[in-house]
This record gives sequence, C-alpha cells and structure tokens, in this order.
Amino acid sequence: MVYKISCHLLLAVALSVSGCALPRGAALQSEIVKQSKSEEPNIAVYPVTKDLLPRFSKWPNTGGVTSYSWVGKRKGPIGRVILAGDTVNIAVWDNNENSLLTAPQAKVTQLQATRVSTNGAVFVPYVGSVNIGGMTEAGAREKIQDALLAVSPSAQVQLTSEAGKRHSVNLVSGINSPGAYPLEERDMTVLSALALGGGAKDSFKNPQIRLLRGNSTYAISLDKLLKSPALDTTLHSGDKIVVVEDESYFLALGASGKEELITFPKSYVSALEAVTLMGGLNDNRANPQGILVLREYGARAVRADSISGPSNQRVVFTMDLASADGLFSARNFKINAKDVVYATESPVNNVRTVFGLIGGAFGVANQLGN
Repeated sequence: MVYKISCHLLLAVALSVSGCALPRGAALQSEIVKQSKSEEPNIAVYPVTKDLLPRFSKWPNTGGVTSYSWVGKRKGPIGRVILAGDTVNIAVWDNNENSLLTAPQAKVTQLQATRVSTNGAVFVPYVGSVNIGGMTEAGAREKIQDALLAVSPSAQVQLTSEAGKRHSVNLVSGINSPGAYPLEERDMTVLSALALGGGAKDSFKNPQIRLLRGNSTYAISLDKLLKSPALDTTLHSGDKIVVVEDESYFLALGASGKEELITFPKSYVSALEAVTLMGGLNDNRANPQGILVLREYGARAVRADSISGPSNQRVVFTMDLASADGLFSARNFKINAKDVVYATESPVNNVRTVFGLIGGAFGVANQLGN
C-alpha cells in the first residue's frame, strides 16, 4: 500500500515539475540571452574577455548623467598681487622736521585707505596718481616711496592691501562653511578654497566638484582631484564652487546579497567591484559563470560590425567569474551609470528543487503509511 502511494506521489511530483516553472529567485543565464539567437534579435550578447575589453572601452558612454570637462591648471602669480578694486593702506614715515608728509612732532602719517581704481592707480598726496596695478605689495611700496623722494628724500613707506569683493571666490553649497572668500593669494587653487570652507560635507558619497566660471561649468570628482594634484587648477576672481553628490548608480538584482539601487562610491566602478558592492553572490543560488551586465545604448551608437558600437541598442555583457580571464576582465570592465548587474540562478538549483520535492513526497508517503 505504501509503495503504491509513493509511486502516485512521485508521478504527481514529476507531472508538476514538467508542467510549471520551478520555484526560484532569479532567472537562468540561458533564459535571458536566448533572445539574441532569434531571427530578429532584440538584444546583443557579448562576453567580457581580455580580447574584447579594448573594443568595449571605445563604445559611447551611457547612463544619461551630464558629462562636463575640467579646466586645465594654470599657475597664478605667487603671493599677493594688487588688482583693481583692492584696498590699499599706506603709512609714511619721515624724520624731517619740516616734512610736508607728517604733522609737527610726528614721525608717521597714516593715509586714508584707498581703493585701487579700474586702471590700477591710487592717489598719493603731493605726488598724484601712482599706478600699482598688477604689482606685489613690496613692488607697490617701492614705487610709491620712489615717487615721494621728490617731496622728502628721507620718507619711507609701509603698505598693506586687502582683496576687494571683486577678487573673491564663492563656495556656494555642499561645503561645511559656505560663503565668499577673498583671493588673498592670487594662486589659490580649488583644493585651497575647499580647505578654507571646511571641505565637502562628510555625508556626501563620492562628492563631485562643479566650478562655475562665467557661462561655463566644469566638473571633476573630489577623489580624482585629490589623487591628481596636477588637476588642482588656479581660481579666478568671481569663480563659484558647488559640491554635489554623485548622481551615478547601478541596479543590483538576482541571486546576490543585495537587490537594490547602489550609488557609486567613486568615479570608476569595475564589474568585480560592483559584485562586491552588491553583497557578493549567494553561495547556494548564484551561478558564478553567469554574471550579466544589462546596458542600453542610444540609437546612434549601434554599428552592424560591433566594432565602434554594439549591434543592438540593448546589450547584455556576460562574465564568467569561475575563470581567471573572467575575473581579470571583470576587474577591468567599467560599470556605467544605470547599468543593471544581474546574478543569474545556478542550473543546479533545479536539481536541488526536484530532489527536495521528491524527498518531501516520500516524507508524506511514509506518514500516510504509518
């Protein structure tokens, strides 16, 4: 009797397995890529290998994130340079008893603070207009003192200057202490300005720097700027700096530790790093030979020869993390913004599921027999 019941149950399990899909959490690789073999394929499939990596790197970027260039570094003048709009403070020392420059019994006269005119000149009593625009403080002091020698050969000059509002940079947002900061040093760089403002907000992941100069916008990641000091460009008067979080992300799906939207922690994320960010692969479910990256290109990127572009707008890149070439290639394959990184289900799970159902059937049969 027990034998008959077991046979009937086994038959029922077999029929149920053949008649419907087995329960699982992700698709098989073969199920996703099979559409590329149809008469009118709506996807193109490319394996990520050492030989094909150079080709993929030349294909257009995707993701829809606005791309900006970065302005090259231009070395500015060293130290303080006096420019139009700056304020100059002049003190004149003279020990001549009959000096025209100092009051009786006084050895020094502090002249009224003077703003440098648009043509770079300041007015000095008994001398007139003296052009000091573009000079350092030391050079301007010597020029004014030389001009005063005709009035009093013993006169000596002290000079300091303050940067005008026109000669400042604005740290707009995304910085701990935003505000306008004078260009006290004419060779102030982007990183120097960020340091004055307390740096980018700690809560930002992969902060991006936007430099607004006139009608142009330039951008670079803070991480890249820190790693490449040669890119730390000198600021101009009126520049504005905005720090924002990186808008780039990819989607993690399938038999992985996470199924969620993952923000890029840095500017460049490889496929191997993406697998790590998504919590790795599920040991009991994932197929390490079936890691897929799903990406959609623009219509203009499509090329029939698959050389300078894919043969279809919808592309599936396949990776085999069970081979040395697959691992190295995945480490050098760049993930684009809005890519889908999909860990497919292992085919072995179907066998496990069948055995689980059969084992359950025998358990039921034994209970009925007892």
